[in-house]
Amino acid sequence: MDTISPLRRRMIEDMTLRNLSPATQRSYIFAVKKFSQYFCLSPERLSFEDVRSYQLHLISKGLSWASLNQIVCALRFLYGVTLRQDVIPELIPYARKPSKLPDILNADEVLCFLEAVSSLKARIALTTAYAAGLRVSEVVNLRVSNIDSARMVIRIERGKGGKERYVMLSKQLLNILRSYWRLTRPKDFLFPGRDPDKPINANVLHQACRSAVHAAGLNKRVTIHVLRHSFATHLLESGVDVRIIQVLLGHAHLSSTTIYARVSTRLIGATQSPLDQLAADIIPPA
Repeated sequence: MDTISPLRRRMIEDMTLRNLSPATQRSYIFAVKKFSQYFCLSPERLSFEDVRSYQLHLISKGLSWASLNQIVCALRFLYGVTLRQDVIPELIPYARKPSKLPDILNADEVLCFLEAVSSLKARIALTTAYAAGLRVSEVVNLRVSNIDSARMVIRIERGKGGKERYVMLSKQLLNILRSYWRLTRPKDFLFPGRDPDKPINANVLHQACRSAVHAAGLNKRVTIHVLRHSFATHLLESGVDVRIIQVLLGHAHLSSTTIYARVSTRLIGATQSPLDQLAADIIPPA
């Protein structure tokens, strides 16, 4: 059995005190471990120049910006919180996020996709993800008690950053969930795993997505996050205020939500060009 170093123990305690999720704690510990192994030294003996050298090494390996920034977050936490060094964290730069628009399914593609999911449990879980705009972690951790049919809302207890919020419970989804409940009778978790006392594994839903895309013959990459993007875009196209969508998605900043105005081709296509206001005859005579 591996012994835990005092530094690692201290970092785990610091993350626990700040209520970082178990997944975030695991990723931070793994990132710091790889950083330490690269130099074969404890991080306590490594400087900012070592951090900089390590970042350049990772970039040369072609690591994605998302993975790079996860490592940056871990190292900034290590130096700023656990090692209590005020200067180094501010010097560690984040990788610049490429400006890429998210993939979106239209309504027909969503229906085709969901109907192609072979497993009943996975189909209902993915339907719930689209109907309420949920992240995969939020779907798998849903409990039967989170479905409030009296107020027609779903309570999300473990959102990003540990935040709670409410999302709408559509009448159609409620009917689907009631039929699902009569067939499967889940007791605690709405979508239990093989062990009924634990939630379904997120990888099961990821695999269901891949299989359904193939079965439906779609030429788009579909993930649970694509369903979430589609949910937000379809709401925007139906006239829902972007600030309401921000609350439903659990976004801390409105800027994260306004990206859907850039991907809504229906709104873009329906926007009148200023050229339409001109009475001039632009086309030259034949």
